[in-house]
Amino acid sequence: MVQPAWQDPVLLPVDTAPVPEYGSGSLADLLPTLVAGQGVPGFTAAIPELTPADRNCVFLIDGLGWEQIKAHPDEAPFLHSLLPTSRGGTGRPITAGFPATTATSLASVGTGLPPGEHGLPGYTARNPETGELMNQLRWRPWTAPKVWQPYPTVFQLADAAGVRTAQVSAPTFEQTPLTKVALSGGSFLGRLTGEERMDVAAERLAAGDRSLVYTYYSEVDGKGHRFGVDSDAWRGQLMYVDGLAGRLAEQLPPRSALYITADHGMIDIPFDEQSRIDFDEDWELRAGVALLGGEGRARHVYAVPGAEADVLTVWREVLGEQFWVASREEAVEAGWFGPRIDERVRGRIGDVVAAAHDDVVITASVNEPHESAMVGMHGSMTPVEQLVPLLEVRT
Repeated sequence: MVQPAWQDPVLLPVDTAPVPEYGSGSLADLLPTLVAGQGVPGFTAAIPELTPADRNCVFLIDGLGWEQIKAHPDEAPFLHSLLPTSRGGTGRPITAGFPATTATSLASVGTGLPPGEHGLPGYTARNPETGELMNQLRWRPWTAPKVWQPYPTVFQLADAAGVRTAQVSAPTFEQTPLTKVALSGGSFLGRLTGEERMDVAAERLAAGDRSLVYTYYSEVDGKGHRFGVDSDAWRGQLMYVDGLAGRLAEQLPPRSALYITADHGMIDIPFDEQSRIDFDEDWELRAGVALLGGEGRARHVYAVPGAEADVLTVWREVLGEQFWVASREEAVEAGWFGPRIDERVRGRIGDVVAAAHDDVVITASVNEPHESAMVGMHGSMTPVEQLVPLLEVRT
């Protein structure tokens, strides 16, 4: 319903944002639950619906959210058939965490911690020590990895406890800082093709009485960003990865559980002025802003010192009908980044945090030309971005 021009806009209250299920049903809870069932000390089963297995394999498909699988039974017959198995046979998804973006989600998976603790709270975030924006996916500018994320990974702790642990992914990821701080521990096995990764993952799963194997495929996300989730190119990738999942499931050794999940979903955003608000061309949104971080649907806004309150007021007035717009304190209090925030992480969160509710993004055509040209986007707390599968195959 369109509001009459004389009425004040109806702003989205911060407490109406659907906060991720930290502690009971988020990506950060997956590996702690699995290794607790394998007897690794210090962990508890946070996702109560899951049944322990001696051998656990996690296949993470970048960008393939719950709603995308539900909407494409013809392109993904195997994955679609597994929907009733999700989350321990409840037929329910889990949540990615906020923001729903790759760097944040992979860190949550690997460390078993929410963003407020592992400290990768977005695609880009300010480094309080330098005042620069840090791209946490590409790790630019260079920052000491163990200073940025000091916690051990679940893989490292499981490996130390005698669980045969491996990551099977593209060779190019082996030495990246993100892999080092989020996914290291045990053996890294680089394989170029998806088929090779599935075969090696199954082999490594069988190599120990207790084993934990992680494997990954990225191009569903890549095609979604470039062409959109309503494109033939994206559908082709979905068909391909559906075949990979079936290939891996067929090779599972005895006493195994395979969990197929994702780091986020995705939504296509139209190329029009109403759907794409260009920060670099909007003097109101730029006023008092020193740095713009995050990404189009989950923005960290860093104000010039002393301008925090004014920036919050303006962003709410301009965007508050389409975005949940919160101060740092409000976002932290609401639990957007998890139930606890490490002090080293607090300054990485924007003075203002804007999470999209509608089908809209805040682009930055000058400073982020590549990201601004993407068709498919993600990052916020809407179901299409936030809900991810936890499909299960057991032997």
